Amino acid sequence: MKISNLTDKSTMYTSNVYLVTGTWNAMQDVNTLVDVGMDQSIVNTINEYSTGVGKTRVEQVVLTHSHSDHIGILHLIREVFHPRVYAFSPYIGGVDHLLKDGDQLKMGDRIFEVYHTPGHSDDSICLFCHSEGVLFTGDTSVVIQSPDGYFNPNFVRVMEHLCLKDICAIYFGHGDPKITECKELLNNSMKNILKTQATGIEEI
Repeated sequence: MKISNLTDKSTMYTSNVYLVTGTWNAMQDVNTLVDVGMDQSIVNTINEYSTGVGKTRVEQVVLTHSHSDHIGILHLIREVFHPRVYAFSPYIGGVDHLLKDGDQLKMGDRIFEVYHTPGHSDDSICLFCHSEGVLFTGDTSVVIQSPDGYFNPNFVRVMEHLCLKDICAIYFGHGDPKITECKELLNNSMKNILKTQATGIEEI
């Protein structure tokens, strides 16, 4: 599996946009965008990438949630590449398939599981590849540095589950990925969640 951030050099405000392809660009691999962002220049960037001879450059799009900085140019991506589009929210125009917690999707040459993680938004999801330990979080806040927030019970359940996984890399909706000490980061976040629950602190 290869993961490329198409917006790491963007000069405008946008989410990260990840292109996930197979290691060898085999015909059975599924070229996937995780989010589409707001920067139209990624169309040219995609066209310059090696995505496999005879393959559609973007076969599917998976949206982590419905906020505009993550879905802003969906109409353009659909017009240029004609991908299948997946999202949890039924209210995004241009979505072909609705996701639910526990669904599995092939992205590149690996299988990812969908985790519904309400908190940042009601329709937020994370995507986790068990075989590679790769987690896409969108804007779901898995980095919790202090016990001072309100946490949705479903989000807490997912965090507990993720803490049991061998996570080797976390790709965020904004900023650089975390590729070391991921389990420590998640476990520390979980400790702060538990402290919040124990003290009853809520921030609305």
